[in-house]
Amino acid sequence: MAPRLLVVGGGRMGSALVAGLLSGGWAPPEDLAVVDPDAEARLRLVSEHPGLVVTGEPVAAEGAVLAVKPDVAEATLASLAGGISRVLSIVAGLSTARLEAAMAPGAVVVRAMPNTPALIGAGVSAMSGGGSATASDLAWAEGILETVGTVIRLPERYLDAVTAVSGSGPAYVFLMAEALIDAGITAGLSRDVSRRLVVGTLLGSARLLDEAGSDPATLRASVTSPGGTTAAAVRVLELKAVRSALIEAVAAAAERSRQLGR
Repeated sequence: MAPRLLVVGGGRMGSALVAGLLSGGWAPPEDLAVVDPDAEARLRLVSEHPGLVVTGEPVAAEGAVLAVKPDVAEATLASLAGGISRVLSIVAGLSTARLEAAMAPGAVVVRAMPNTPALIGAGVSAMSGGGSATASDLAWAEGILETVGTVIRLPERYLDAVTAVSGSGPAYVFLMAEALIDAGITAGLSRDVSRRLVVGTLLGSARLLDEAGSDPATLRASVTSPGGTTAAAVRVLELKAVRSALIEAVAAAAERSRQLGR
C-alpha cells in the first residue's frame, strides 16, 4: 500500500516536517516515506526514525511535500507526476501555477513558506492554494504544517513578502543576536554570560510582545526613559539607520523571491 505522504528532500525543513508529523501523531513511520539522493541524509533519517521508509528514488504516495532547491523543483515534480496528484510545496519563490505546469493535468499544489524554528516545533508558515486546490486540500496542507508551528492562510500574491519577513526573518534575528553578544563582550562580559543574557532577552522580549497585546512601538517606549541609557542606545540605532536597513533588507529578499519565481 502506498504511504500517506512522501517527503521529497531530507534536508533541514524536510527533516523538521518528518519529525513534527511523527511526534505529533499525524502518521506512524510506516505511513511516511522520504526520498533523497544523498546517501548520508538517508542514513541519518533511518537512524533517527526507525520504521520510516527512506529511498533514493520517488515512490507513489497519496500526497507529497516538496522540500528541494528552486532550481531542481520542476524537474523533481515531473519525476513524481505519475504517482502523486497533491503536493505541498515549501520551495521558495516558485508559484503554484508554475509548479502545476510541471505535473499531470488536474494535479493540486498548495504553496507554503515555513521558517527554521519549525526545527523545534515553533515555526510559522503562510500558505495558499493553487487554482485546483479545494478546501479539503488546504485543510490537508494546514494539518501537515501545524505539526511544526502555526499557520496563516493568505492569497498567493503575498507569499514573496512572507518569504522576506518570516522565511528569512530568523537570519535577521540571529544576526542581531551575534552583534549583541559581541557588544556584550566588548563591554567587558565573558562570551558565555553575554550569550545567556542575549538569548534570555530575545526569548523574554518575544514572549512579552506576543502576550502583552501592545504594539512594538509602545513596548519600546516603555523601556526608553527620557535621557536614560536606552534612549542613548536607540538614538545611535536611529542615526545608523537600522530601521531603514531592515526595511531595505526585507525588500531585497522579497525581490529575490520574485526573481526565483521568474
